[in-house]
Amino acid sequence: MSRRLVVAAAQMGPIQLAEGRDVVVGRMVRLMETAHKRGAEVVVFPELALTTFFPRWYKEDISEAEAFYESSLPSNETAPLFEAAKKFGIGFHLGYGEIAYEPDETGVVRKRYFNTAVYVDPSGEIVFKYRKIHLPGHKEFDPNRKVQHLEKRYFEVGNLGFPVVRAPVGSAGPVNLGMLICNDRRWPEAWRVLGLQQVELVMLGYNTPAINQDNKGFEAHHLRVLHSHLAIQAGCYQNATFGVGVAKAGNEDGHELFGHSIIVNPQGEIMAQATSWSDELIVADCDLDMCKLGRTTIFNFAAHRRPEHYGRILEQTGSVPPAEWTPGKK
Repeated sequence: MSRRLVVAAAQMGPIQLAEGRDVVVGRMVRLMETAHKRGAEVVVFPELALTTFFPRWYKEDISEAEAFYESSLPSNETAPLFEAAKKFGIGFHLGYGEIAYEPDETGVVRKRYFNTAVYVDPSGEIVFKYRKIHLPGHKEFDPNRKVQHLEKRYFEVGNLGFPVVRAPVGSAGPVNLGMLICNDRRWPEAWRVLGLQQVELVMLGYNTPAINQDNKGFEAHHLRVLHSHLAIQAGCYQNATFGVGVAKAGNEDGHELFGHSIIVNPQGEIMAQATSWSDELIVADCDLDMCKLGRTTIFNFAAHRRPEHYGRILEQTGSVPPAEWTPGKK
């Protein structure tokens, strides 16, 4: 008996700075209703799906940005999403800014800020949570940049690792679920940790600019999409998993996000792709048994991995120059 799961990627058009939660959540509920009509059993929303991508705006005091975060789920504003999940019998993935009151590395309980995603069961119960680990950008205002990218200012590095949870999803029964957020997709280590837990469905939201804003060299615009897709397709293929990469898209407060949400199978093929820069739902019928081929052949980790030779990956952060060969020296 095949384990089929109908998955929906709910790409969202731009969310302007002045747009309220009620408007955004209303858009999301309509996408969930469309997903239900198209037979989807799980819906994946983007990173920071409830607000504009606020790390582009500099605030001297981070508390001035707290309106962009959630301190609990469901809140009054997000409750309609949980109600829609129950009404339509659909699980959903939600990316958002999180305020958490919990101990830090020193054991002191304090207010902490994370770039977070949760997976919510159709019952409305939160199944598990992930906090973004690979934070791009910078922490302080950079006068050399036309647009700031202050994720390191507004978020701490995630402290939950890369969890995979086996939970019932739709008609497929128990599914091994994992999550990544935006820049995580570019780091093969993140995918491999999920793959080592036999992940079958990776839910991934992102908000990625259409241009490289670092001003440290030219990057052709079309390569932005290529590199995003390349990372997701490689991650799925090399870890024998389905992946749902879901974007925000369009002109958000004068800044272009490139969209191009995709659903990818375990052989690295794009099964569905968004073609607009607005709210758009794409759906794919996923046979989870496709994960078995890669996991039992090319990427049979137990048979072929050689961790005794991978020590440098854990021992080293930055790159270092290699040993230099000198002619005549043995």
